[in-house]
Amino acid sequence: LLYTIKFEYHAMVDVEIRLEPLGRASPVNGVLQNDISQSTAGDPPRNRNSATPLLEEDSDSCGRCFYSMACCKDPELHERKVYLAQPNPTKFAKNEVKNTKYNAVTFLPKVLFQQFKVFINLYFLMVAITQLIPILRVTFVYTSWVPLGFVLAVTMCREAYDDLKRRWRDAEVNSEQYKKLTPQGVVTISSDKIAVGDIIYIGKDQRVPADVVLLRTTEKSGSCFIRTDQLDGETDWKLRLAVGTTQKLGADVDILRSGPAVYAEKPQKDIYNFIGNFFATLPSDVEEPLNIENTMWANSVVASGTAVGAVIYTGRETRSSMNTSHPPNKMGHTDVEVNNLTKLLFLLTLCLSTALVLLKGVTAFWYIYFMRFIVLFSNIIPINLRVNLDLSKIWYSICIHKDDNIPDTVVRNTTIPEELGRICYLLSDKTGTLTQNEMVFKKLHLGTVSFGTESFSEVKDHVASEYSNGSRHGSKVRKTLAFRVKESVRALAICHNVTPSGCDEEEEKEDGEKEEGIDNPGLAGYDMSEKMQYQAASPDEVALVEWTEEVKSLFRLFQEKLPSKFQT
Repeated sequence: LLYTIKFEYHAMVDVEIRLEPLGRASPVNGVLQNDISQSTAGDPPRNRNSATPLLEEDSDSCGRCFYSMACCKDPELHERKVYLAQPNPTKFAKNEVKNTKYNAVTFLPKVLFQQFKVFINLYFLMVAITQLIPILRVTFVYTSWVPLGFVLAVTMCREAYDDLKRRWRDAEVNSEQYKKLTPQGVVTISSDKIAVGDIIYIGKDQRVPADVVLLRTTEKSGSCFIRTDQLDGETDWKLRLAVGTTQKLGADVDILRSGPAVYAEKPQKDIYNFIGNFFATLPSDVEEPLNIENTMWANSVVASGTAVGAVIYTGRETRSSMNTSHPPNKMGHTDVEVNNLTKLLFLLTLCLSTALVLLKGVTAFWYIYFMRFIVLFSNIIPINLRVNLDLSKIWYSICIHKDDNIPDTVVRNTTIPEELGRICYLLSDKTGTLTQNEMVFKKLHLGTVSFGTESFSEVKDHVASEYSNGSRHGSKVRKTLAFRVKESVRALAICHNVTPSGCDEEEEKEDGEKEEGIDNPGLAGYDMSEKMQYQAASPDEVALVEWTEEVKSLFRLFQEKLPSKFQT
């Protein structure tokens, strides 16, 4: 970055030097203003010296960086201008998922370090080392080293197996196939090959591989629903809107001809806010502000239609990765309790050894006898308990994975499976966190009259009788029970944000065509004889609309000729 240096003299005593960056981005009315954004998307890519780099690391490495052979400083993140479907001047992070804890170099040191942090393992290591000294030896060397080596071998095999499963899951996610729009046509690439600036297709029920800006959807309105339960824990669907400029284009390939570019803020953890701009040069210069409704973060799932998105963040710079901390080495309550009991038994051996030394008499070499007594009493602490615990954890994990009562259960960690037996309370903030969040309409209450599940047939009869009498819009009629039931059910069928789906777009008629028995062109292409599929941000709305369909109100509503105030 270029900086201006300002000197200010204060009473001719000291000098204050202030560095002010040129062209720093600042949000103005929800739009990022920057000297870079003044250029159009059709400008040629700038060189690395003129573009704002994403990663800026200090060239001077600290001592830790030399020994770890990797810089320990966190890279500095900056805002960016991304040119779509063309080379970008700045190198961005690789789009790969990596959840492994070890590699070929760090596996043995890390595992040994974690194991010898446990007191029982450290204690038996010290006992085994003393048997290498002839004057302190009280038994054969292998009787101390073989049990300890077996315990460490079982632990390393378990850790290696868990990390290997993580590697397999990462490879499965990284190899997931996506379609990419290029000037040469649509090509198929794997998830780890996706780069910033790529335009990709994301189908229904498909995971979003990176943070993208929504350009187009199969819905004419440009809307798209996504599920973010793997990102924020919310099971409700969220509505996303495509960029208006690209949604209005005739075909997907027209995006490439418009010279598109996206100016985005720097990567950050906040998943509920986003500020950016979309640029296009053809047929005319266009600048459109972007917000959170135009984005889809990585690990969310497209719930409706097919989305076309422009990748702006990848890999460790995605919102999902930045909110994920490195998994710590877990230690169950059973291991903690065994470790604490080992410390108590060790104190007991110290007391016994001290008492025996005093009974024998304090001599010049009393400390040798003291160490020998500690080694002799080491059998009080059972090392085979560690072996039994490790083997039982592996067996418990296998049983959980193969249990027919809980199918498709994945055991991601064999270190703490016994913790499931210690669960006493399940705390949930609302319905949906621990349930499937499926809502069912149970009762309709109209003043002094209520209809339950057993009397929904009466609601159906009231609705049918009212619609058979014809429309009464604009006339003053006595509000009978049947009329109130009909109006209430119709209100539930109209006042919502539910989108019908599940119908093939190729079967849709041109606007103005009418299906048999349907006098509403907005439903052309939908087969009313089949059960519709609905999509909404809340399952409550879906439950209400599905109930109106069950009582045939929705079908009759589309059959009747609605007044002009409803035909919007």
